[in-house]
Amino acid sequence: MSTTTPHTPPESQGQSDGAGAGPGVRPARLIQNEATTEIPVHLLFRDDPDPVEVPLRPAVVARRPATGEQPRPPRPAPVRRRPLPEVDAGLAERPARVLPGAAGVVAGACGVIGCLAATWWAGLLPPLATEALRLPAYAGAGFGPAQWAAYAGAGLLGVAGFGGLARGRTGRAWVLGLFGRYRGTVRRTGLLWVNPLVRRRRVDVRLRHWRSEAVPATDPDGVALRVVVLVVWRVRDTARALLGIDDHETYLRECVEAALARVPVEPAGGARGGTTAAGDALTRLVAQETAPVGVEVFSVQPVRVDYAPEVAPAMHRRRIAALDARQRASMLGSVVDSVEDTVTRLTMRGLVELDDYERKVLVRDLTVAFCSGRSEPV
Repeated sequence: MSTTTPHTPPESQGQSDGAGAGPGVRPARLIQNEATTEIPVHLLFRDDPDPVEVPLRPAVVARRPATGEQPRPPRPAPVRRRPLPEVDAGLAERPARVLPGAAGVVAGACGVIGCLAATWWAGLLPPLATEALRLPAYAGAGFGPAQWAAYAGAGLLGVAGFGGLARGRTGRAWVLGLFGRYRGTVRRTGLLWVNPLVRRRRVDVRLRHWRSEAVPATDPDGVALRVVVLVVWRVRDTARALLGIDDHETYLRECVEAALARVPVEPAGGARGGTTAAGDALTRLVAQETAPVGVEVFSVQPVRVDYAPEVAPAMHRRRIAALDARQRASMLGSVVDSVEDTVTRLTMRGLVELDDYERKVLVRDLTVAFCSGRSEPV
């Protein structure tokens, strides 16, 4: 004889399990369905002073069946920006201390006059010069220590006065350095006096443009191109452009080539923005990389985009085929519209009564006529 065990409801099972756990301990009750993990009830209605530890399985969120719910797409990984070049933070353009050119002229003239006076004092000034300068005749005893000192001081004053004269031009600047140390930048124009001991390096700070040679690039589909770009730029910080980098013009060219290797360039007439979108991206990239070295880039625009010689014939045939297909589709659409309009007018005005067979024949004849008329060369 077989014995049957009566079915015990979950509540009674929990009571029986809790009875074996010990007095004063409430059994852990769980809620579980097909879309969530096990949730302890005591976390929802928490009234015990001591929490009950219940081992939980890892939560896995899946699609709920028969609801059409799709899983969430994974979040894209954050794109790490490329580190920009770093230049000495203390190296920045600042104005140099210069004097007006009149000060140098006066100092040089004083030096020349001092040399003449020292020569006259030594009695070595020629008589013709004495008469021309209307100086009293003086028979000196020659160059002594005092005369030599006066002559040397006046000569140094004249050399420093005339040797420090410089001409500042519009659109040009002088970068000054003394014993390997940056002393400032001169952007003033006109006649100036600069310390003759400093080293001067001329910099062009005008708005400049550079038209590159054919640089390798690719289009959005990875096809090789040859792109010529026009770069509009200028030197913004003369100290960083000359002292913070070896050659800022070469660096600018290499930055443009590197940007073309990263940014796809689409030929003109494309559906993705063409050269305008590529120019904006190139300008942004090159400007970010050249700003730390004192070069300001205003525009990097492709002016000519050609396919590479190895793929040019194939791409030319592909382009002609695409244009032909587009023209055929446009012509077919216009022919269908013309045939539909003709048949509709004929039937609506009651000019002809057509059954299905006659309608098909008329449509066929009109289509052939319109297509042959449009395909004839003008």
